[in-house]
Amino acid sequence: MALKVKVGLIGPLDMLKFKKLADVRRKAIEKSEAKPLPKTLATNEKAKFIHPERQLVRIKEKRRNGPDAVTVVLESVDGKALAPFRAGQYISLSVDIGKTRTTRSYSLCGSPAWAEKGIYNITVKRVEEDGFVSPFIQDQWQVGDEIAISGPQGHLYYEPIRDEKKVLALAGGSGITPFVGMAYAIRDGYEDFDLTILFGSRTEEAIVYRKELDELAAACDKIHVVHVLSDEEKPGFEHGFITAELIEKYAAGQKVSLFMCGPQAMYNFLDGEIARLGYDRKHVRRELFGAIKDPWNQPGYPEAVKGKRFKAKVIIHDKEYEIPVSADEPLLIAIERAGIAAPSRCRSGECGWCRSRLLSGDVFVPAVTDGRREADKDFGYIHPCSSFPLSDVVLEVPGQYQSK
Repeated sequence: MALKVKVGLIGPLDMLKFKKLADVRRKAIEKSEAKPLPKTLATNEKAKFIHPERQLVRIKEKRRNGPDAVTVVLESVDGKALAPFRAGQYISLSVDIGKTRTTRSYSLCGSPAWAEKGIYNITVKRVEEDGFVSPFIQDQWQVGDEIAISGPQGHLYYEPIRDEKKVLALAGGSGITPFVGMAYAIRDGYEDFDLTILFGSRTEEAIVYRKELDELAAACDKIHVVHVLSDEEKPGFEHGFITAELIEKYAAGQKVSLFMCGPQAMYNFLDGEIARLGYDRKHVRRELFGAIKDPWNQPGYPEAVKGKRFKAKVIIHDKEYEIPVSADEPLLIAIERAGIAAPSRCRSGECGWCRSRLLSGDVFVPAVTDGRREADKDFGYIHPCSSFPLSDVVLEVPGQYQSK
């Protein structure tokens, strides 16, 4: 049945009212009390609190969590609440090591309720072979040190409109952290879904958050934890890797959403296993894993440039720098090594915080970490955190906020 709407003609009275509108407004202004305009609006202040560019926190506690991981408890310097977050999100830390200012992202692994009390938890796994930030954090950070952090970021969180009521979380090593946060959120009533965690570790001794996970599973019947040991066979544990067969076993014939967090090698393996099961993209969510460490193994990488070094001219504000760069590492790493404070957050090509303009030269961007908008591709913008130089380059980089 069609809806009929009557539209009346504009009459003389309407025209007269419109003609006098300016006088009506002028008289209302004259009658009103003279008050200074507000310096800020409540809506803007709330937006700053929910989406801060920067928060200042203090290290409240450091504690060992497994053989190679440390949990760091951060508290707000002013004692007020920290920005709220969805369980599964991360924060980016600003870290000064010598002349190098860099950032690293770590998942929030506590309850959203704790943010209201000014507390965040993160866990830092020690990476010696190709990392220098995690050993610095574990060895040099002390209780009482002040750290600049971002607001909560990321999209690995439960969304009722998109996700199934049952979630299978596939975790490897320190990749358990966002799922610990989800478990706390379910226990504390911030989220409502059934969470089964398939948690891969090498050995029983290497399990991170073992005590907390056991307590959470015991406290809430919507939380289930299955430990998968690759290097040991023990009663009460699954053995091997997280395979398609294991996913099917714990999905138990139900519709599920798959959430993943772990190292790049785990993702490479799971991509093949999940493809065998025929899940669509909507039902597979993954956390970012940082910069690609082997670009030469990515489709489209020109083998001839492997190991080659080039020069980059970096333009930031009114200064220019000429620095050495390698085809084997992202431009952002070379920029930071040179002591240039460039903006960055996710370091995985997705968030766009490091978005810069490539004025000349060529770069390789792996498809799995190319989070640029199509317009940026057309107009020469790249994310240095996920771009590998293939020649000498000239790059215009936006400024970075100060850490202190």
